[in-house]
Amino acid sequence: MKRQISILFLFLFAGILTHAQEKYVGQIYADLVKSTHTYSDSLKLDFYSAKENEKDAARPLIILVHGGGFSGGKRDNPLEVQFSQAMAAKGYAVASISYTLTRKGKSTGFGCNCPSSEKIETFKQTTEDILKATNFLIAESKFAFDRSKIVLAGSSAGAEGILNTAYMSSHPDFKELGTYPKYAAVVSLAGAVVDARYITKHNAIPGLFIHGDADNLVPYNSQPHHFCSSETPGFLPLDGDAFIAERLKKLDASYMLLTAEGGNHDWANLGYAFVNEIAEFLNSVVNEGTLIQESMSVTKK
Repeated sequence: MKRQISILFLFLFAGILTHAQEKYVGQIYADLVKSTHTYSDSLKLDFYSAKENEKDAARPLIILVHGGGFSGGKRDNPLEVQFSQAMAAKGYAVASISYTLTRKGKSTGFGCNCPSSEKIETFKQTTEDILKATNFLIAESKFAFDRSKIVLAGSSAGAEGILNTAYMSSHPDFKELGTYPKYAAVVSLAGAVVDARYITKHNAIPGLFIHGDADNLVPYNSQPHHFCSSETPGFLPLDGDAFIAERLKKLDASYMLLTAEGGNHDWANLGYAFVNEIAEFLNSVVNEGTLIQESMSVTKK
């Protein structure tokens, strides 16, 4: 019996070790490098890579967009840096970008006193910046990655930015903003889109969504932004991560919805702790082409 237990233990340990050493899933690189580049006017991005695979043209690229209510936040916030380094250590290329902070210094903020028209303009400006960053990275041969495997990831305001960019290219407010490449997947930490009806068979790319179902700022399902009443200037219905996941399910597209029951908007940051789940999902849907349709509850790590 002891010998059987030992053999079983060794088998399980070998499986765990193999998984930990698997590219795009485990932490397989230690020597990481970062370089900073200007992609448009004064807007910059930080490009993260493992030194050992800097020339790997087959690896996916993750473009990361930080949160901050379109008025604050930075591409090199500690959480963004940690996430970028963790994904680069798995073999991904990562570009953490700055973008125009449209609401910075505005007295109306980005809540119910901010007119809905200004909210739309804010979303549009962020999409313009994401497209510029994407096309800059595609055009520069010094960045080695698979141009057909570009993933958009974002938190809070950044999640709204990447979701609108990925899914709203045919929406009247977004379709003339620039050249839209074909993205491979999205990772949204507490995000939403302007109108999920514009997600179709044509653009239903895989999505991983992490959101608290009691978020009172960015709706988890389909509610007004910041839950503003219809009488306020900032009334703007949005479709959140859970609503988008359901839309992808109906379109037979891949999704993973991780719901924090009773969780608030803190999950825009708490979601970064699920880096291994994010990596496994991206490896499955982007690199292996696996169909995944899964929803589950999660708790704080």
